[in-house]
Amino acid sequence: MAEIKDKENALVLETTKGKVVIEMFPDLAPGHVARIKELAREGAYDGVVFHRVIDGFMAQTGDVKFGNSNKPTFAPSRAGMGGSDKPDLKAEFSNMNHGRGTCSMARAQNPNSANSQFFICFDDAGFLNRQYTVWGQVIEGMDNVDKIKRGEPVQDPDKIVSMKVAADIKG
Repeated sequence: MAEIKDKENALVLETTKGKVVIEMFPDLAPGHVARIKELAREGAYDGVVFHRVIDGFMAQTGDVKFGNSNKPTFAPSRAGMGGSDKPDLKAEFSNMNHGRGTCSMARAQNPNSANSQFFICFDDAGFLNRQYTVWGQVIEGMDNVDKIKRGEPVQDPDKIVSMKVAADIKG
């Protein structure tokens, strides 16, 4: 397992394809990291599907409003259309490159519309630089991200079984 230097700023995702560990960047995107941790601690990402997965580009998830099969609002046809019940976030764009394993926030056309959805880049996507908020980097399990079923929308999608802040994992 990859060494996690700061467990308060690392996520452990158990997906239907295996474990993924993400190092978060609170110095780069403090508001976005705080939101991701808040939602993870609420269990909001547990059971949420990867609803938009484009080969050679990225895997998108995090629609906690419509993509969580553990909640009564689950509507697979609407996955990707929602966020959380929390207000949208102010953009925290940076010069960080959207390279392989980069975790960045999805948003609508308004730069200040990120909420709970995020994506993980399969390959370099530098054309997104300074337009989307980078908040983390996969440090383990990128091979599992590579296995996520593709589609727009994905038929019978893979999902995040659980997503926890590493500091909250006992044992």
